Amino acid sequence: MKTELTPAQLGRLSDFSTCIVASAIETFRVRLPNTGFADSSVRCIFDEHPPIAGYAATARICTSNPPMEGRGYSYERTDWWNHILSIPSPRVVVIEDVDEPAGLGAFVGEVNASILLALGCGGLVTNGDVRDVDEVRSSGFQLFAGNVSVSHAYAHIFDFGGPVKVGGLIVRPGDLIHGDRNGVQTIPSEIASQVPGMAGKIMRRRQRLIGLCRSENFSIDALREAIEEPELQ
Repeated sequence: MKTELTPAQLGRLSDFSTCIVASAIETFRVRLPNTGFADSSVRCIFDEHPPIAGYAATARICTSNPPMEGRGYSYERTDWWNHILSIPSPRVVVIEDVDEPAGLGAFVGEVNASILLALGCGGLVTNGDVRDVDEVRSSGFQLFAGNVSVSHAYAHIFDFGGPVKVGGLIVRPGDLIHGDRNGVQTIPSEIASQVPGMAGKIMRRRQRLIGLCRSENFSIDALREAIEEPELQ
């Protein structure tokens, strides 16, 4: 069973960059260092937005061909909203575009971003496209996507609530997502409550090391000594 963090713990995660959090996760040795994050095919659309943290609500979409039934756009699948609300708040929607190649059309634009915000979602992670980026930016909703598209094409959900794969990262419903301008990662539930404290320690250690490098008293010997300190390993 996945353990939910308190609002205070989630808030602390949002104080740290994904890079600091990734370094903190590595110290617990619960997964390999080359896993747990989306690759560079999924990029942050709004660099200026702060880090977000939330629990994943998942879906899979097609955009290049119409659905077997219906008119062929997203608003008809209102049943997936119930899945979103079944996930603890705050939420991050993670959508896999299964087309090859992904991203002919965009599922989330201004309207869907507004709906997702109303449902307690702070952002979207997708290997597909997004659109209406200026309008979405002003809403505060964060986007991580493969690209930007002018059209929604035939974008439609064909299933939801199962595992998805975006940028090589497998995400399951309820996984804890953390993202910022550097990228997106999951935080293993078994260590999630300990990550903010470790991230704080790593940030302070980094600051001391960087301070030495910028100090008038800098020397290679002093740098070697600082690097060899056990707390910097």
